[in-house]
Amino acid sequence: MDIRDVIELVKQAKPFIQNRDMADHIKVKGPADYVTQVDTNVQKFLSEKLYELAPQIQFLGEEEGLHAMSSDTFWILDPVDGTTNLIHDYQHSTVSLGLYEKGEIVMGVIYDPFREEVFYAEKGKGSFRNGEPIHAAQAGTLGETIVAIGTAPYQKELAHENFQRFERIFMKCQDIRRTGSAAMDLAYVACGRIGGFFEARLQPWDFAAGMLLVEEAGGRITRFDGSAVNPVEPGGILATNGKLHEELRGLL
Repeated sequence: MDIRDVIELVKQAKPFIQNRDMADHIKVKGPADYVTQVDTNVQKFLSEKLYELAPQIQFLGEEEGLHAMSSDTFWILDPVDGTTNLIHDYQHSTVSLGLYEKGEIVMGVIYDPFREEVFYAEKGKGSFRNGEPIHAAQAGTLGETIVAIGTAPYQKELAHENFQRFERIFMKCQDIRRTGSAAMDLAYVACGRIGGFFEARLQPWDFAAGMLLVEEAGGRITRFDGSAVNPVEPGGILATNGKLHEELRGLL
C-alpha cells in the first residue's frame, strides 16, 4: 500500500472540519467529552474510503469506542483529535490515522487542516512533514526546551496530581504548552518543535499514529513508569526527543 494514497484520503477530510454548521451539532458523551457531526462524518467518510483502498484491513474508530478486533491488522482513527477545540473554533484539531499490524504501528498519518501540515511515517522509513524529513529536538535538558502537557479533561479527579506535575516541570523547562490535541503534540515532538509531551490518560486513537512518528524521528515514547506502550491499550503517555526522557519522567 502506498502511503501517498492514504495521505490523499485523509486530506479529503478538510471540508468536513471547516464546516461550522456541522461543528455546531454537538452531543455529550461524558464529562468534557463531546462528539460533533464533523467527527461522525469524517469517520464514516474515511472508513468507507479506506475499505475501498484496502478491503482486507479492519477499522477501529473513536466514535465506535474501544472493542476487540478479530484481525491482527486494522486502522486506528481519531476523526477529530481536538473536538472541544473545534467546537469553539480554536483551530488546533487534527485527523490521526494509524495502521496496526501484529502488535505494532507500521504507518501513521496526522493531518492539520488549518495549517496544511501532514506528518507521516512508515515503520523503518523515518518521519516526514509535507515531504521533508523531520527529527526530534536536540535539547539535552529540560532547560533547553518547551514541553507540551495534556490535562486529561475527561478525568477531572486527576487535576490535583496533574497540576502538581505541571508545576514541577514548568520550574525546570523553558515553558509549557497546551494545544488540546495529543496527536498534534506528538507530531510536534517528532518535528522538534517541543522536547516532550505527556498526558495521564489517552486512548489508542489519540496516540497510535503519533507514537510511530516520534519513534521514527529519533524520539522515545513510554508509559509514565518507563514501560513499553501497547498501541491498543489506553493509558498515560510520555513522549520526548529521547535525550531528556529520564529527566522528564523523573518529574512525573
